[in-house]
Amino acid sequence: MSKTSATAPIIAEVPPHAQKAAAGTANQYKTLSGFEGREEELGRSMSIVLKMLGNHAGYAHEMNDPLVKAHLLAIQFAKNQGLLAEYIAHDISTMAPINLRMKQIIEKAGHPEIALVALFDRTACHYALALTSTGDGNSRTWKDPFGWVLTQCRKIGQFDLTSQEIHETWTTPRLLGYGEAMGVKLRVTPWQDDGMITCSLA
Repeated sequence: MSKTSATAPIIAEVPPHAQKAAAGTANQYKTLSGFEGREEELGRSMSIVLKMLGNHAGYAHEMNDPLVKAHLLAIQFAKNQGLLAEYIAHDISTMAPINLRMKQIIEKAGHPEIALVALFDRTACHYALALTSTGDGNSRTWKDPFGWVLTQCRKIGQFDLTSQEIHETWTTPRLLGYGEAMGVKLRVTPWQDDGMITCSLA
């Protein structure tokens, strides 16, 4: 009997959970990225990042450029049609199933900060739009994401919106509406010239 065949039965007898535990112990000494098995996806993502940041057609594009423009297109349309209040109500209504679930979690856990986690930390809808989002505890802060694109696009007549207008007629009412739907009272800072915005538990 060969050495390999002699040891094979012994290895086979190690229970699967023990094999997994042994692998877990070995993995703690490895340098892992967390993207194992997703290398192709990561490569495509990096390619898009480089392409976006290298796009200077008209102006230097930022990573959130497509998302910013999608928001601006919708907000400008709603404004032009006199339907901004209805659009905000529709937006809040569309998010109702998620916000209701968060309300139930908040009530069960007794931690209103979960509302901020849900709005800012765990949703790409926010952090992919507001690239500078920071904060923890009872507040989150970010820089207005619309100003750079608005400055460029107003020059050629694409939009007539201002960052302050969006803050007062779109961002603030939406956030307050989300908070109300989650059973949490929020406070959003008034517009500031530096574009910094803070949302906190009231």
